[in-house]
Amino acid sequence: MAMTPIAHSETRLLGRIGQTSGGMILKLRGGHSSRFASTVAKSSFNGTEKERVVILGSGWAGYALARTLSRKKSSRILISPRSHFVFTPLLASSAVGTLEFRAVIEPTRRLGLDKFHQAWASDIDFKRKVVLVEANTQDEVARTGAEIAKGSKFEVPYDKLVVAVGCYSQTFGVQGVKEHANFLRDIGDARAVRLKVLQAFEKAAIPTMSDADRKKLLHFAVVGGGPTGIEFAAELHDLIHEDLFKMYPKLMEHVAITVYDIAPKVLPMFDQSLATYATDMFHRKGIRVKTEHHLQRIRREGDFLMLSIKEEPEEVGAGVVVWSTGLMQNPLVGSLLGRDIEGVGRIAQDAKSGGIMTDSHLRVQVRSPDGGGDNTTTTTLPDVFAIGDCAVIQGNALPATAQVASQQAVYLGKRLNSGTATEGGTTAPFKFRNWGTMAYLGGWRAIHQSEADELKGRAAWILWRTAYLTKSMSIRNKLLIPVYWLVTWMFGRDISRF
Repeated sequence: MAMTPIAHSETRLLGRIGQTSGGMILKLRGGHSSRFASTVAKSSFNGTEKERVVILGSGWAGYALARTLSRKKSSRILISPRSHFVFTPLLASSAVGTLEFRAVIEPTRRLGLDKFHQAWASDIDFKRKVVLVEANTQDEVARTGAEIAKGSKFEVPYDKLVVAVGCYSQTFGVQGVKEHANFLRDIGDARAVRLKVLQAFEKAAIPTMSDADRKKLLHFAVVGGGPTGIEFAAELHDLIHEDLFKMYPKLMEHVAITVYDIAPKVLPMFDQSLATYATDMFHRKGIRVKTEHHLQRIRREGDFLMLSIKEEPEEVGAGVVVWSTGLMQNPLVGSLLGRDIEGVGRIAQDAKSGGIMTDSHLRVQVRSPDGGGDNTTTTTLPDVFAIGDCAVIQGNALPATAQVASQQAVYLGKRLNSGTATEGGTTAPFKFRNWGTMAYLGGWRAIHQSEADELKGRAAWILWRTAYLTKSMSIRNKLLIPVYWLVTWMFGRDISRF
């Protein structure tokens, strides 16, 4: 594919700079030599001496890194198919109207970046130090690996590259999930879920509908018993019994919420006592929790979705299915791990998660092509880092959570600001500080677990709201979130459909 004139001139400039520095020599087009990055080529494309730090992704890792990087020391370039960051812990609240959508997103362009490209990173040429991107010309962002239309292609050169592309939702090959289930990973998902829930009630209110069909339409199935699934079920229960109950009182006898999970218990990251407390509270609220249940297929039948579950004798009808179980690697990660880098080796892969392996300083690791039978020895890929859900630290697998991603971003940002990011053993490695795990259970109740203590009930709910309010990124949203909480408490949730 032909390079754009700007990218081509930048590559030639990198070649000229590379001829005067120490490091591994590589040949570029036109016979120029370029360093394979043991020494960083300073960016002078825009008349400055700042390094071009290219960040792939605008999730917890990518967005936090862009905020942390010094604009005086780095030329910050962000590439992401979406134009915003999503505060995912409050996504379930926005899906039911407790919060409005714009209170849980942050526009990436407000970061004052040197450049922002709303595009997918489709490939990386580590020799030439360029990222091949494809413009996103529509609002939809694929989250399950499904193919969607993409725009024009172009190249973006880098001095330092940070891969923070996150993960997609794992469907485990279950038939009909991509076509009929709703995910809960982006603001578009929350909008779609809210609309479908409200539509289900409006359809069920039609006089000609039978009670049997109403029971199907007003059955809301949540697949996945992790914090996302549990919190959505709790928020949905609040919406139904605090707001929709007033509008559709005769439909309440037909409403059901069921949480399905293949594991023996829900919330496996919590101690047994807290998980049991959550399950008991759900039972008292009428939310059914069915563990060790395996969903095999989802199909549409008119206004309903029919679920084939291994442990159920017949298909189960539902109006909305929310899928919140499992993660799969971003297609870019799969393509990078599946090929050799000439003269260097192959990027090391974590056997369990399939993610990119890094050292304790978050530098991407490669395995030498002549490493023989030794599958544990790795070397560092110069000037390339990986953080967030798509990366795994060698010998120290951490959970794929917002906490881990944001702490890694701050750590790496500070190292890039100080110029020590490429140094190894002489600098302090990344160390994760676990602030605890929380889950909202509805009715102003929650659970919280940390190394220091455990909380449940209303005290945990106060901590849950306080923590997420303080962790919100911008002052604007720190003001908007409590305002919406107050409005919801005083006047109820907005149930209009648009």
